[in-house]
Amino acid sequence: MSKFGVMVMGPAGAGKSTFCASLITHLHLNRRSTFYVNLDPAAETFEHTPDLDIRELISLEDVMEEMGLGPNGGLIYCFEFLMENLDFLTEALDSLTEEYLIIFDMPGQIELYTHIPILPSLVRFLSRSGALDIRLCAAYLLEATFVVDRAKFFAGTLSAMSAMILLEIPHINVLSKVDLVKGQVKKKEFKKFLTPDSTLLEEDPAEVARRKAGLEPEDEGGDPQDKDALMRGSSFRRLNTAVAQLIESFSMVSYLKLDSSDEDSVGSIMSYIDDCIQFHEAQEPRELRDEEYDEE
Repeated sequence: MSKFGVMVMGPAGAGKSTFCASLITHLHLNRRSTFYVNLDPAAETFEHTPDLDIRELISLEDVMEEMGLGPNGGLIYCFEFLMENLDFLTEALDSLTEEYLIIFDMPGQIELYTHIPILPSLVRFLSRSGALDIRLCAAYLLEATFVVDRAKFFAGTLSAMSAMILLEIPHINVLSKVDLVKGQVKKKEFKKFLTPDSTLLEEDPAEVARRKAGLEPEDEGGDPQDKDALMRGSSFRRLNTAVAQLIESFSMVSYLKLDSSDEDSVGSIMSYIDDCIQFHEAQEPRELRDEEYDEE
């Protein structure tokens, strides 16, 4: 019988652990079972204690101290070590039934989701038929405040698309912390970011103001250390346009909105996750216990 799981991923600061906590609370309120797996060897605090924690196998702090590696190199080493010790996952997950949702809380280093083949290998192991056989989907979180800086938003969207292509599993993209942009971005304007395309760059208020003023992008050839000048330059503008057009041409990325403090918002995201992994289609009819009849 298949198991069910969701990998919560995205850049650092996107609110992954907060979303995992809200998801667990929501599922428990709806009488559903969860199994919380922390796969971030650098994590420190949790609202819900993980049922399985990679730090029991290896921690980033120990790797950096003993191996002399930096944070990114240390994280990759931790995952390579995990891939050599997959019994750590098998022993904990093998006995779970289809009633559980396995929630994998992933690290925030985007290298893992863009070009390093470790995560695809982990996904194949978890979902392989005849072994753990977990029906997986990915939830990629991007902080909603990125919409204020459109170049930054398209860079984040490119990372989300890279993860979709690399992992090859059902995938939802989520703009988290939408409560932080209330009052900064109008609702009508915000909706345009849910399906990104290159017109967002053309409609950027700063770009519109520049065109109205008759200003042209600054020519290249200045001080290469002047970051502000480079970001105002024509090369940076062409790069952003190329990235936006690439994303538009693939037409793969669209976003859902998330406010982790809003129960309805979390429930809405959960319904998309259930749809991706076909959770309800695999459930057997369940008779109510006597006390549940009394509650109703």
